[in-house]
Amino acid sequence: MSTPVLGRLTGVPALDRPDLLADSVHAFLSGWARAGEVGVAEIDPELADTAACAEAYDLPLDSGANCVVVSGRRDGQERLAACLVRADTRADVNNVVKRALDVRKCSFHPMERAVEETGMEYGGITPLGLPDGWRLLVDDLVVDIDVAIIGSGVRRSKLLVPGGLLADLPGAEVSAIRQA
Repeated sequence: MSTPVLGRLTGVPALDRPDLLADSVHAFLSGWARAGEVGVAEIDPELADTAACAEAYDLPLDSGANCVVVSGRRDGQERLAACLVRADTRADVNNVVKRALDVRKCSFHPMERAVEETGMEYGGITPLGLPDGWRLLVDDLVVDIDVAIIGSGVRRSKLLVPGGLLADLPGAEVSAIRQA
């Protein structure tokens, strides 16, 4: 793996630094054939939020991809999805995502539950290592990012991933899910 660099972040192979990954992310990467293409960079956890991270590490805002967890109900069953959108856009939860999940009402999954169910820290939730049965909706703009900055499951690091690789995550559904 070549060392991914973006702004003032230099990644190392993610599997070389399991201390910078949530357990579920490490477990996923350990079994994924494309894990060698994923880098991780340590950051100040106080700067994990998108805008603060972009400013502190000289990252273009359109290089970041945020993962938000949404849920809705249909016929008494909860339906969940992780939505990955470029940091300078927002997921269209009330229209596109709601239709994709085929629910009457869709909203952001409660933070406490998202953290508990993913085993990841708030502000670090990532599409790598999601619970079985969760859908993964990836906005088509994300796959065009040369080096995407995404969560690592913890607030003290970020993953550096070729955007196209995110389309190859197991179960990834790529389409326009952002607000117009």
